[in-house]
Amino acid sequence: MYPVQERRWIMGASRPTVAAMSSHSEAPVVPVEAPEPPYYVAVFTTVRTQEQSGYSETNARMEELVKDVPGFLGMDHAQTPGGLSITVGYFRDADALTEWRTNAEHRAAQKRGRAEWYQNYTPHVAKVERSHGFTRG
Repeated sequence: MYPVQERRWIMGASRPTVAAMSSHSEAPVVPVEAPEPPYYVAVFTTVRTQEQSGYSETNARMEELVKDVPGFLGMDHAQTPGGLSITVGYFRDADALTEWRTNAEHRAAQKRGRAEWYQNYTPHVAKVERSHGFTRG
């Protein structure tokens, strides 16, 4: 069984810890550790609209909800200063990814995202056959 990882790891922390991404003065973060392949990734790239009412709450709810999906392995997120946002979800198998994609609450959030929050978005799904990690010791 593979442990579910939080969005970010604080270097040197004894357990997964969510790290705010808004300040460079905070402890550095690292990506989700590379699971043993094969596994699946869902890469969601977006540019948001000016209308963001309710987005933060819904996003937080989705982050909590996805953790309940058997086979969810973790999530990374990054955003450029220009507004491009990239979220990568890691899933043990295609069934876990399908369960997340078809979750009723997630589907409702997707519908609201198209109606209000996203200027555009592109989902990419891939099966990972090789991966590795590095951490400076």
